[in-house]
Amino acid sequence: MSDLFTRPIVLATANPKKVRELRAIFAAVGLEIESLADLDTPTTEPNETGDTFQANATIKAVEYAKQTSRVCLADDSGLEVDAVGGAPGVISSHYCTNGEETGMTRDERDAANNSKLLRELVDRPLEERTARFVCVMVLATPTGEVLAEARGTFEGSIGLPNDVPRGSNGFGYDPLFLVAPDLQHTSAELDADTKNTLSHRGKAARAMAERIAALRST
Repeated sequence: MSDLFTRPIVLATANPKKVRELRAIFAAVGLEIESLADLDTPTTEPNETGDTFQANATIKAVEYAKQTSRVCLADDSGLEVDAVGGAPGVISSHYCTNGEETGMTRDERDAANNSKLLRELVDRPLEERTARFVCVMVLATPTGEVLAEARGTFEGSIGLPNDVPRGSNGFGYDPLFLVAPDLQHTSAELDADTKNTLSHRGKAARAMAERIAALRST
């Protein structure tokens, strides 16, 4: 199976901040990746119709692998907040529009998502704001075969309105997310190395790197 990895793995995302995070994480374990933006091959974003992170990651990995004729790694990730039944969940990136794409920029959407979540938790004390980031990664071949899956979680809580948002070293809900167990810093206040060590994406990426290493040796 090692012949599948003669070229860098394609990371199936158009999010430049996510590319930067994952490139750093995989470089630390000796794996090279390319993003969709690095390729000359035109691609069409697939519809993420799954109701779980795993389902959506699989859709993206399989479809982009077929379109690029390369081994592709896709992740689906989001925030689960216990007080609102696990929402935003799989619609985390479009929570403010109930999962619909409306043409907002990523920064506009992030701000609106954060505002909506804070409104929904407005009467909740900190002890009822437990939450976690979840990341599921899927690796697929151009024939549609799923080679590996990995999952990571990042525990914490959503801060109170007079305390968050804080920090500029992240994106999405990072400025709202107080990192467990001490809940003193938001994810957006962590330096890159610390965040990559603790985060859901870092944990999933390291688990995936181990699976890829095993596949390359067969």
